[in-house]
Amino acid sequence: MDAELPRRAAVLGKPIGHSKSPLLHLAAYRALGLTDWTYDRIECTGEQLPALVDGLGPEWVGLSVTMPGKLAALEFATERTERAVQVGSANTLVRVAGGWRADCTDVDGVTGALAEVGVTDLSGANAVVIGAGGTSRPALRALADLGVTAVNVVARDAQRAADTLACAETIGLRATHVGFDADALARACAGAGAVVSTVPAEAVAPFADAIAVAPVVLDAIYDPWPTPLARAVERAGGTVVGGLRMLLNQAFGQVEQFTGRPAPREAMAAALER
Repeated sequence: MDAELPRRAAVLGKPIGHSKSPLLHLAAYRALGLTDWTYDRIECTGEQLPALVDGLGPEWVGLSVTMPGKLAALEFATERTERAVQVGSANTLVRVAGGWRADCTDVDGVTGALAEVGVTDLSGANAVVIGAGGTSRPALRALADLGVTAVNVVARDAQRAADTLACAETIGLRATHVGFDADALARACAGAGAVVSTVPAEAVAPFADAIAVAPVVLDAIYDPWPTPLARAVERAGGTVVGGLRMLLNQAFGQVEQFTGRPAPREAMAAALER
């Protein structure tokens, strides 16, 4: 891609003012010498997304998509990666000939964050995913990519977990529902190679000590940090990694798809620390 031509990208969502994606993307573009590239925040609901994206000019190369637009992004796209279809959501739209390609780099966010704490191979292991919302399904795909064969999905009731359990089975995981019960959680987490929590900090706080028996916990929350769960894991001597590392690792793939160049990972990581 011609570095001299200005290009535009943005993150879409509502609310969007808190997003740290501009820090990451702009740091990447500057490190790559793309000085005329811009990256903005645009407030946008799922219902508004199709018309908004349809109205973007040819200078727009890519969009990051956060809640509540990830399903709309997948449905809007003219092309879809296999993993985006599998997990049923897209956090990335990339301009292609004739339209937009949807991808889900949220999967990379989970695998990359776990890799930062030394978890790169969970072959044959069990795992626990806490929550059955939008972040849980990319986590399932990520765990499968790491070699997990069976997963416990923690949700208030089996009906709420049904779609996530079905997604796990589609991915090839043996999936079991576990309720929010301290004893059941402790049993599941004690036998897990890794736990990924995708629920708000206050929802999981009453069960933090039960979950903290796991050797490795990824808590998708990044603000405020540390969460009660993160503190419990540290007290128990386990390893915990937070949502900020997920955010960073999912952004690498977006930058590479938008620019066609390797992501400048050190520059992007440094941008989060300023």
